[in-house]
Amino acid sequence: MSAQQPVEAWEIRRVPFTDVAAQQLIADVQAEYTERYGSPDESPVDPGDFELPAGSFYVGRLDGVPVATGAWRRSSVSALGAGNSVEIKRMYVAPAARRRGLSRLMLAHLEESAGAAGAEVMVLETGIRQPEAIALYLASGYTEVPGFGHYSDSPLSRCFAKLLSRT
Repeated sequence: MSAQQPVEAWEIRRVPFTDVAAQQLIADVQAEYTERYGSPDESPVDPGDFELPAGSFYVGRLDGVPVATGAWRRSSVSALGAGNSVEIKRMYVAPAARRRGLSRLMLAHLEESAGAAGAEVMVLETGIRQPEAIALYLASGYTEVPGFGHYSDSPLSRCFAKLLSRT
């Protein structure tokens, strides 16, 4: 897929965490984490975290093919002066579908859906060996915040937050 191709065939669907396509893409991102960091992401994840009203899990499809995931779950992290927070989890775009703006589309969808569910702020953790993710979050208005969660003390971890607009 070239960067010149349009994304008219892009759609995002809410699915259960246990969805077959979601599980395949989660396995793919875990393999990528293993390549970049030497092990998969070990932060605790409960499939129930992604069922309303606790959260939502999404699969993005391009021409009907699952190529991306993104999810949010309720969080106890307080950031940027807001308390009603959600945490982004499992943001991923398959290598063959990258450089098309799909991660920006998924991120915007996560922000919109979380805001509609009452969230005031989104928080996330990513790693320094994912410079493209850090660049995406900074370009999308996220601010670096103190570490939290499973990797709060890891020198490889960076945490970010963004206030969600009220619509």
